[in-house]
Amino acid sequence: MNKYDAIIIGSGHNGLTTGCYLAKAGKKVLVLEKCDTIGGAVRTETMFKSPENPNGFRMDVGSSVHIMIHQTGIIEELELEKYGLEYIEMDPIMSYPVPTGKGVIHFFKDLDRTLESISKVAPEDVKNYKEFVEFWGKINKGVLKIFTTPPSTKNIFAEMALNQIKDGAMFKKGEQVSGLQKILSSYGKVVEDSFENPYMKAALLWFAAQSGPLPDHSATGDFVGWQSMLHESGAKHPRGGSGMLTQAMKNFIEAHGGEVRSDHPVEKILVENGKAFGARTESGEEFRAEIIVSNAHVQTTMMKMVGRDHLDDSLFKKVENIHVGNGFGMVIRCAVKELPQYTAAPDDPYIHNGIQLLAPSVQYMKNAIGDYTKGFPPEKPAALAMTFSAIDSDVALDGNHTMFVWAQWHPYELANGMNWDDIREKEAQKIYDVVVDYAPNMKDKLIDWYIQSPLDIERKHGLLRGNVMHVEMSFDQMFMFRPIPEMSQYETPIENLYLSSASCHPGGGVFGAAGLNAASVILKKHKKKWF
Repeated sequence: MNKYDAIIIGSGHNGLTTGCYLAKAGKKVLVLEKCDTIGGAVRTETMFKSPENPNGFRMDVGSSVHIMIHQTGIIEELELEKYGLEYIEMDPIMSYPVPTGKGVIHFFKDLDRTLESISKVAPEDVKNYKEFVEFWGKINKGVLKIFTTPPSTKNIFAEMALNQIKDGAMFKKGEQVSGLQKILSSYGKVVEDSFENPYMKAALLWFAAQSGPLPDHSATGDFVGWQSMLHESGAKHPRGGSGMLTQAMKNFIEAHGGEVRSDHPVEKILVENGKAFGARTESGEEFRAEIIVSNAHVQTTMMKMVGRDHLDDSLFKKVENIHVGNGFGMVIRCAVKELPQYTAAPDDPYIHNGIQLLAPSVQYMKNAIGDYTKGFPPEKPAALAMTFSAIDSDVALDGNHTMFVWAQWHPYELANGMNWDDIREKEAQKIYDVVVDYAPNMKDKLIDWYIQSPLDIERKHGLLRGNVMHVEMSFDQMFMFRPIPEMSQYETPIENLYLSSASCHPGGGVFGAAGLNAASVILKKHKKKWF
């Protein structure tokens, strides 16, 4: 009764992606999720029901904006629209309201519309932005190929050179050296070198910062260069909330003969003679399968579910030493009486279609980073607001609205003996006040909120130290280094045990590439046995 072809531990979108592709190949898949709601960090919950709001509010409790997954083909190949997924275009993808005075820069999917918008606030950067998108667009077509295949044992520069030779896609003739230099540079320097207007610099630096590393970290240039890909795929929001993606994947697995069970926290991965053969839940129930795939954090998987008994000391130490980081953000999920009316653009028809970038200047962000590096939450947080009820009435049915506000930089480990449970509401209010600074109408418009400090994020999602990318997205932990070189191919030293989470190449975000790559490795390795 409890025998399967593959067990997926955790129902995050990467694990479900692996499960979907294995189920599509005819394998009997079981997904075991510890929480009562599936989806991991891509899920939506109904909150704040009351007599005034009987339907409550559909609140995302993890990732919200879906960008990179639309560059992978996963949605189309699995035909997820047949399983309940409907996407709403976010266009413009993001907007930057000028912090003082009037004006807003909209970043539309269409490049020409974006350039027109830039011309109204930062005319000196119209040509710069066009050249920037053209330059990085060529590079990122090659990078995307690298992201959506298991990382090579060759170094990343050899892979890029190979792609360049194959189709000449990455650099124009004569730009190879300068192009490589930009990739190796920090995204802070790339922004500073590429643009002139302070608002353009602030907008692009703030969006690039969503990947995690600080703006001065080397080899992060493409964190801002990836902006070029927004004009390829755009950004989308699932109708009904972010979690509708993982619900559709669940429906796909079940429609293909698999099972997805919530409230089944896995305590141990069963190992004998160096081979994984099953999973045991905290209640003592055991399930067996030829293949075990962990969608959990790499340290949770190897150090707790597998344990020291099945790993040599050297490997255990390498996993223990993976740089998880010190968290980098927190978020407030607000039910509000109305949408922000930004002083910079009070009647703008587009601003609520996408993300709103609320970071007044590069120096403002540097000040927040300064607080962070000292172990303090920022006195003035940089914020990113998302008002999905403006484009999706399903998330707020009773005439009110939702407003999610993500902010950086917030250390998991605080200085001076401070504790997140003691200061979370105070820090949440600081984030809400940033919105009020930009949109004074939001004062006293809060109905209720769900606060997620770095500690709350760890507790809710098992994202250690509150790092939503699992482990730092620094160059020494990317590509063939992620999570460690010995496990960069989604395989582990335990035979038949695989990884498929954001701990693996290519990292975090609603991407699905780690799950897609893991599925390809598993299907290739077990082709003779299974087919």
